[in-house]
Amino acid sequence: MLYLHNTLSRQREPFDVPDGQPVRIYSCGPTVYDFAHIGNLRTFLFNDILARYLRYKGHETHQVMNITDVDDKTIAGAQAEGVSLQDYTRRYEQYFFEDLETLRVEPAWKYPRATEHVEEMIQLVATLLDKGHAYEREGSVYFDISSWPQYGRLSGTDVAQAGACSLSRMDADEYDREQVRDFALWKASKEDEPSWDSPWGRGRPGWHIECSVLSMKYLGPTIDIHTGAVDLIFPHHENEIAQSEAATGKPFCRFWLHPAHLIVEGRKMAKSLRNFFTLRDLLEQGFEPMAIRHQLLSAHYRHQLDFTMKSLGESTQALHRLWDFVDRLNSSSAAGPHNQWISDAMATARADFESAMDSDLNVPGATGAVFSLMSEVNTPLTEGNLDGANVSEVSDFLSRADAVLGYIAHEKEALDPAVETLIREREDARAQKEWARADEIRGKLAEMGIIIEDTPDGTHWRRAD
Repeated sequence: MLYLHNTLSRQREPFDVPDGQPVRIYSCGPTVYDFAHIGNLRTFLFNDILARYLRYKGHETHQVMNITDVDDKTIAGAQAEGVSLQDYTRRYEQYFFEDLETLRVEPAWKYPRATEHVEEMIQLVATLLDKGHAYEREGSVYFDISSWPQYGRLSGTDVAQAGACSLSRMDADEYDREQVRDFALWKASKEDEPSWDSPWGRGRPGWHIECSVLSMKYLGPTIDIHTGAVDLIFPHHENEIAQSEAATGKPFCRFWLHPAHLIVEGRKMAKSLRNFFTLRDLLEQGFEPMAIRHQLLSAHYRHQLDFTMKSLGESTQALHRLWDFVDRLNSSSAAGPHNQWISDAMATARADFESAMDSDLNVPGATGAVFSLMSEVNTPLTEGNLDGANVSEVSDFLSRADAVLGYIAHEKEALDPAVETLIREREDARAQKEWARADEIRGKLAEMGIIIEDTPDGTHWRRAD
């Protein structure tokens, strides 16, 4: 049974859906005004792991991730460059999808853009006005927090201590937890800003309304899981609940999941500290995409991750060891005797993997199960003591684990022709029992960063760590 920590109840709860029903997931997506940084990417990788593991357990997933292409930041960015809002946001949207593909994030079910659903947002605002949960002031419409006594359940915000909310309104899309005020559902038009016609005059939607609209349009009034970074709990997710439930009279979401923040080298990430990284920054420094994926998943999602260059290097080395193991497994002749204890180790690894993932998506624990199995199987594999059934069992487990973790499968890189020539010359020398010449070539290859291993299945090479 899968257990997930629900922010709403502040405890772990068993998660399931009725047979035949897809799991309805809404994940807060990017605001496409700049490149995603590695803190953003950690959250999107969590969304990926969640959906992958639900599918591993046999569920169909309907995961919706919005694209915020109209808000304060996108408008400011387009104005600064002197281009249209659409031209500006589509460029960064494309960069975002390129980053997801590079990190092997499997596509969500739908990626709706905010600007393509403004009419539905206007309809929801009108519903809230009709039900007495909103009011209009000079062409803008605000949600009346005083009309919704349940406000604050998710974040633990005490509205009573915050003062008379209805006397104070907030027009900014993002604000601090201390600023408990009526929030904008619709913003009156400003000069040089994109705007749409509405019953209250030309304007644009507030930021919070889009997620309620897109969630309800594609997933219905009540969803199973809502995800987003921990800093979205207040005000964004709190506001989503209020406006959604006030409009429909139904519970908005069963489970709320929030990944923790990422820090870099022990400090908050900031450009001024020169520890602010995008995926492209790290790739330009020569780091491999899957090492970055591995590192961003190396701490439990509810724990803060300290991202360091040292730990990224360790992730690189760990993956190279794992990939080398997979290469040797795939090239094994499987001509050895059957080892029942490997079958037993397989059963243990599978049980440990699933137990970790069932325990609130404990990816580090699941990763540990994979590497523990590798350690157990490595010696008999190197000695050629596996039969076909053993190889098949291990390969099947790794394939199933990779369907969740996403960094095990790889294509072995092509060697430089000069290296290939040296390997062939060494094999010829060994065949002629010219051991000194073979050792000399092994030394040259080592200087080139290529480690040679002689196994019962032939010569095997790998990159030096």
